Amino acid sequence: MATASTSRTTQGHEINIHQSSTPESKHPTGTFQHIIIQNVSPEVDGGRFPVKRLVDDVCLIEADIFKEGHDLLRARLRYRGPGESDWRYSPMSYDPPNDRWAGSMTLTEIGCWHFGVDSWTDLFGTWRAGFEKKVAAHQDVSVELREGAILVDQAADRVKFGEARRRLDETANWLRNSDIPSDARSKAALSDELRELMEIYAPTPDLTTQQCDRSIVVDRRLGGFAAWYELFPRSESRVAGKHGTFADAEERLPRIAELGFDVVYLPPIHPIGYTFRKGRNNSLEVTSSDVGSPWAIGNEAGGHTAVDPNLGTLDDFDRFVNRARSIGLEVALDYALQCSPDHPWVREHPGWFVMRPDGSIQYAENPPKKYQDIFPLDFWCEDREALWNACRDILLFWIARGVRTFRVDNPHTKPFAFWEWIISDIKSAYPDVIFLAEAFTRPKRLVYLAKLGFTQSYTYFTWKNTVAELRQWVTEFSDPQVLEYYRGNLFANTPDILHEYLQTGGPPAFLVRLLLAATLSPLYGIYSGFELCENVPVQEGSEEYHDSEKYQIRLRNYDAPGNLNDQIALLNGIRRSERALQLDGNLTFHPCNNPNILFFHKKAPPGSSDLLVVVNVDPLHAQEGTVDIPLAQLGLAPNVSFDVEDLLTRARYTWRGTRNYVRLDPTRQAGHVLKVLAPEAATPGSTRR
Repeated sequence: MATASTSRTTQGHEINIHQSSTPESKHPTGTFQHIIIQNVSPEVDGGRFPVKRLVDDVCLIEADIFKEGHDLLRARLRYRGPGESDWRYSPMSYDPPNDRWAGSMTLTEIGCWHFGVDSWTDLFGTWRAGFEKKVAAHQDVSVELREGAILVDQAADRVKFGEARRRLDETANWLRNSDIPSDARSKAALSDELRELMEIYAPTPDLTTQQCDRSIVVDRRLGGFAAWYELFPRSESRVAGKHGTFADAEERLPRIAELGFDVVYLPPIHPIGYTFRKGRNNSLEVTSSDVGSPWAIGNEAGGHTAVDPNLGTLDDFDRFVNRARSIGLEVALDYALQCSPDHPWVREHPGWFVMRPDGSIQYAENPPKKYQDIFPLDFWCEDREALWNACRDILLFWIARGVRTFRVDNPHTKPFAFWEWIISDIKSAYPDVIFLAEAFTRPKRLVYLAKLGFTQSYTYFTWKNTVAELRQWVTEFSDPQVLEYYRGNLFANTPDILHEYLQTGGPPAFLVRLLLAATLSPLYGIYSGFELCENVPVQEGSEEYHDSEKYQIRLRNYDAPGNLNDQIALLNGIRRSERALQLDGNLTFHPCNNPNILFFHKKAPPGSSDLLVVVNVDPLHAQEGTVDIPLAQLGLAPNVSFDVEDLLTRARYTWRGTRNYVRLDPTRQAGHVLKVLAPEAATPGSTRR
């Protein structure tokens, strides 16, 4: 059996030793499984997919471990970080009633981590426990001392030389020496010194390892907590009718940073096709001034690795990215794998598209809608390998220019195998890359894309507007097992989605949706114009904007009266200061006797404050009711008085007991974000409510 260099941990120290057992020996007893290791968590689909965490997270690993009889067991967590070939080890603790073992590791680097669980019979611990009972019962232990000496000899044989070998040899000789009084030998056998030595050097002849190692994809913090802002650079000129440039958009960046956003997301910035170009409001009638849809990618100026000349040059784009980075903003690009009829690929690689019987290329359709300005790619074409590599090279091109975040357009219309391959390939070289899936699709396909590697995903949030809808949807997607791999990004609006709620609710509706998006999830976003409460649809019953920016340039005054800039900046500031809003899996809903009021608790880790969020989802009417306070979750005794501070207004209220009254007028305040104050933080004069 090969000798492997490993480490054991005792009293917080890692000690390197040589042992002849290796983790690869799955079942040392041959075909029979001696020690059972099962129900390892976290895991996704039995280890088929990695779980997700953020850098510097402490990851708790648990497993059921047991064997027949009464022998004591020991277990350890085995793990290694990105690029490491040697395993690191950490001891696991034991919950006897449930045979449940637990250990943890701190994920100090982004990238792919691997872990497993090992267990073995604690021969010395089992012997020591029985020996101690016999000594306490004043039984003859002469044979037991000889058995103990044999175990110590076996440990000494694993240490070639040094102080540890000397001490083990001396102890073994002492235990078997019948000339020494039994009490003295028993004392040595039960000493803490021997126990600690045996914890390190005792043999593990039945070392059993988990049959399938699990993996963890660790993302940078921005992958799990961020506020996104969507911006069309071509609309950022300050002159009516003039096409905006990267330089114009660059001048807008300080405003976006001051609003507290972390990511500025640009729809496609590539040359736009002319063939079947769409006019204003998706019209087929086009004038020379129509700029077309940015998602109709490609013309004679290039394709996915070129920029629209109207926006500037690649050097201008580089300056935009560098300026954003200098003020704390990350630039995200749209990754849309489709082509206009004028894209160079249509001429150079016609086999990458679907040919119809009449020799024409199939354009995109979503009947009854037709998108004649877009050709989908045929990902299963005969030249599949070259196509997939070309799609990967697009990402590599922009990564080389400093882009590390991509919003992926309609990923559910491309093969799942493609996404698993390309995300794995990219992240193996650039583990800091973030992929956001625009996965407006059915739930099973949506979450499967997350399993395949997407860092974040769009959600159904825009269509969930009542208390009942929100509670049901958030609860479903906050299931602990789902959160192992899925991170929902709650965009309050997009260029494609202007929900009826915003169309009819006016500015209060925008405030409600902003508050919900910013507090329900660590990840949320808005599309520019949201802060101006733009809410006119192209026609009644449509979710499309009138004069949609997808087809034309929009000139905006972001400081126009009635804007939501101050409210957005306030909420983003609260998100950055309150740890409870930076986490997922810490939200629980609680009752309110008014079905128009949503009430939930965001649990904070030790050292931070819990938050209670109350939102009136009716944008047209004031609503009032009583909310049921989760006193036990807050660590408060029944009928205790406690203070809460509304982070939106800085008003303080004294609440008492389980039920408390709230009233919210959406024209004045859509909700409360209440910080539960520690007793020493409470102040006289708080408002009783």
